[in-house]
Amino acid sequence: MQTLGLIVALICIAVGLVGTLIPLLPGIALIYVGYLVWGLVSGWSDYGWTTMVVLGIVTTLTYVMDYLAGAVGAKKFGATSAGVWGAIIGAVVGFMILSIWGLILGPFVGAVVGEMLVGRSQQEAWKAGWGAFLGFLASSVFRLIIGFIMAVLFLYFLIF
Repeated sequence: MQTLGLIVALICIAVGLVGTLIPLLPGIALIYVGYLVWGLVSGWSDYGWTTMVVLGIVTTLTYVMDYLAGAVGAKKFGATSAGVWGAIIGAVVGFMILSIWGLILGPFVGAVVGEMLVGRSQQEAWKAGWGAFLGFLASSVFRLIIGFIMAVLFLYFLIF
């Protein structure tokens, strides 16, 4: 049973790592599930609840960051509060309507629309949208790094 559990956990982690690159897969969540599977199967012999709570918080914060990164990027590129809120609303609504593609495009569109609604120039609105998109890219790189660290940490727990 433990061998099967380890195989399932490793598959979850491997698919999760791929998911940090391919937006259609919930990468970090799958890596977390891999930890959960192995913990349940192994009787928590390699790590305990403290590890699971810390990784659960990291997993949650990673998803929160995905939604907020566009807003932070827009703000860095000079967006007003309308553009920042537009990026946040765009991320949430975009994700609900178009899934991951909405999460990618939503902050950009939301920032541009928000800026245009308060009378900013087209150039300023596009700049804010570009900042929102760059924020999304930065969160993607961060997500990849977090996924890699979680995968290496799992292997460390298994070996040592």
